[in-house]
Amino acid sequence: MLTEADVACWLLKSSGRPAELPDGPAAGAVVLSRCLRRSYRLGLLRVGQPCVLWVSGRVDPGVAAVGRIASHVREEGGGPAVDVELTALADVVPRAELLLDPAVGSAEVLRMPAGSNPSHLRPREWAALSRRL
Repeated sequence: MLTEADVACWLLKSSGRPAELPDGPAAGAVVLSRCLRRSYRLGLLRVGQPCVLWVSGRVDPGVAAVGRIASHVREEGGGPAVDVELTALADVVPRAELLLDPAVGSAEVLRMPAGSNPSHLRPREWAALSRRL
């Protein structure tokens, strides 16, 4: 079970690039609502914590945006959701590149790609990804 100390950054997955996410950082930040799976992890989410958007799939999977948790968890459409403020990256940080980095290669999203939202990055993983950003 995760503790607050285990989570340096939340990772929220999307099956594709959200239409509301502009192209590139020059467009600025946008607030998106993301669906979550009900679990004990929701009690660890805090407004202001860092987060990244992971786009899965066969075309360009990886980290597509970076930002922060922008709201408390709420019920929306029959399940939990949270707002995130995200800025798109100029280029996706590719999954294949992250797999090769020993500091990030053990991240939950890479070990268990079918896991649910929210996932997380541990301090070592987030530090390595931050250097790449």
